[in-house]
Amino acid sequence: MAGMESEQYATEDIVELDYGNGTAAVVHLHGATVVSWKFQGEEILFCSKKAIFDNKKAIRGGIPLVFPQFGPWSLGPQHGFARIRRWKLVSTPMQDSRGNITAVFSLEDDKRTRELWDKKFELVYTVCLWKTSLELNLKVLNRDESSFEFTTLMHTYFTTPDVTKTSVIGLKDLQFIDKVQDGALMTENRGAVFVNENYDRVYQNAPNEIVVNKVGTGKTKVIIKKTNFPDVVVWNPWEEKAQGMADFDEKEYKTMLCVEVGSVFNQVTLGPGEQKEFSQIISVAPAE
Repeated sequence: MAGMESEQYATEDIVELDYGNGTAAVVHLHGATVVSWKFQGEEILFCSKKAIFDNKKAIRGGIPLVFPQFGPWSLGPQHGFARIRRWKLVSTPMQDSRGNITAVFSLEDDKRTRELWDKKFELVYTVCLWKTSLELNLKVLNRDESSFEFTTLMHTYFTTPDVTKTSVIGLKDLQFIDKVQDGALMTENRGAVFVNENYDRVYQNAPNEIVVNKVGTGKTKVIIKKTNFPDVVVWNPWEEKAQGMADFDEKEYKTMLCVEVGSVFNQVTLGPGEQKEFSQIISVAPAE
């Protein structure tokens, strides 16, 4: 266990995938949240220094998993319960012949989830660390006798030295809902999207490849390749909203940007016994 990780998190709560040469990922069992991904010593993900690790509250940073509801939920907590339940490690990190390391986690319905959402389900989350990539695959299985509907998303927080210089490429001409503007439906006209204000936009039917330029130390870009995630959310709380967040330092909005892949515009329906997989592969490359 790397020194920083063992000091920051309780050892029994985390699983580390160590590729070597400073490349590693850390998964917290609370929410199966990837809380750190380093590429050759460079941290790619943002995790707030005020993040609360009490195994109750959602972790402010990394890659929380949203299921079965994106956003406010009349039946339970915002963004559902997957990110605030303890997941089970079903396959400890294993290295294949190419050096890639894979760990598998699962979450099944129980009395507490059924009190909120009376459905029988299983989630299987596979985390694979490659030399220059992190692959995340979420499989949703319907164990119920009837169909159910859900939305889901991977709420990725990227770190950056200056959010105003970080851009998201691949959203041009897409329709989006601007949640800051009371849900107004608009069209993106920029080839490179920069953020310099309170920003919360849900882009519909995004291409399967999105680029986020100048993350990590600012010298890196990430290429996100997604499958069965038609939508992309770009979010930054900016100054005023950050001041009202207990688990987020009021200045940290300057050093993070969420670029989240999801299936949130339209609900996904699974019949009894059906399953569906959702994935993103995040790869690092030199910044443009």
